[in-house]
Amino acid sequence: MAKHLIITGIVQGVGYRASFMYQARAQHLSGWVRNRFNGSVEAIVSGDAQAVQAIIDWAWRGPSSAQVSDVVVIDVDDALVSDEEFEMRATE
Repeated sequence: MAKHLIITGIVQGVGYRASFMYQARAQHLSGWVRNRFNGSVEAIVSGDAQAVQAIIDWAWRGPSSAQVSDVVVIDVDDALVSDEEFEMRATE
């Protein structure tokens, strides 16, 4: 199962990306996370359905200093996601 997440709110400058990466790795997910120039955070996650749902649930909370206002979840083809370790990408 693979999902594309777009997280908005106060999610940059608060450790959101690093925390997201830590949570994704703890769930043994593949994919990536990055900041967007528009102030949002974007991620692609792939793995077991229960683990993917767990990271989506976490995305709504984020680290304690974040204030998440929305998490848009879009289905993607899991064949498009690398099976390598979850990574943090540069802002785009």
